[in-house]
Amino acid sequence: MVALVGNPSGERVESLSVTKFRTTPYTINVYDLMHRPGEMREQTVTLPVVDHMGEGLVSVPAGATIDADLRFESMHEGILVTAELATTASGVCGRCLIDIAPPVQVDFQELFAYSSDEAFDFEVHDDHVDLEPLIRDAVVLSLPFQPVCRPDCPGLDPETGERLADQPEHKPREIADPRWSALANFPASEDTSAGHPSPADREER
Repeated sequence: MVALVGNPSGERVESLSVTKFRTTPYTINVYDLMHRPGEMREQTVTLPVVDHMGEGLVSVPAGATIDADLRFESMHEGILVTAELATTASGVCGRCLIDIAPPVQVDFQELFAYSSDEAFDFEVHDDHVDLEPLIRDAVVLSLPFQPVCRPDCPGLDPETGERLADQPEHKPREIADPRWSALANFPASEDTSAGHPSPADREER
C-alpha cells in the first residue's frame, strides 16, 4: 500500500506501508517447509466454525467444529496441501421435515504458490497458507441439496401432514384429479361385440 506524506520541506513523497497478514485458526505456518522440495509435515487440527456454512435444508452451524487431517508437502512452485475434513451438519429431512444431523466428510488438495501467478489460485502469505476459503467451499459443496433422514423415507401424508414412517399401516387415500370428476358419473361401457362375428368374419363364411 502506497501513501503520500509530507516532509519538513513541504514536498510530498511516497511512503510504502505493508498490510500485515491476518492470522486465524485457518492459517497454518509453513515456514519450516518453504523452498525445501521433498520435505513434508502432517498435522491434525480442530477448527471452529465462526459463521454457518451452507444455505439449504442442512448446514454446518456456527459453533460447530471441523476435524482436519492435513498434509503439507514442499514443492518447487509452493506448498501442496492435502486435507481430509470431518464435521456434522444439522437441518431437516427434505421429505418428512424432521431434524437430522448428517455427517460430513470431504477432502481436497491445493497448491499454494510462492509467487503470484495466473496459473495458481492461492499463494503463500507471510509464511502462512490460509485454508478457510478452501475448507468453506469444500464443506458447502458437499452438503446434499435434498437431504433425507433415510433413503426410503416415505415423506408426509398429503392430507394430514403426518409422517408416514410413524404409521406404517396407514395408506394415504388416492386423491382424484378434479378435472376428471365429471367422467366419474358415466357408467363404464360394455364390449357388446363379444360373441358376435364381425362383418369380415361373415364374408369369409
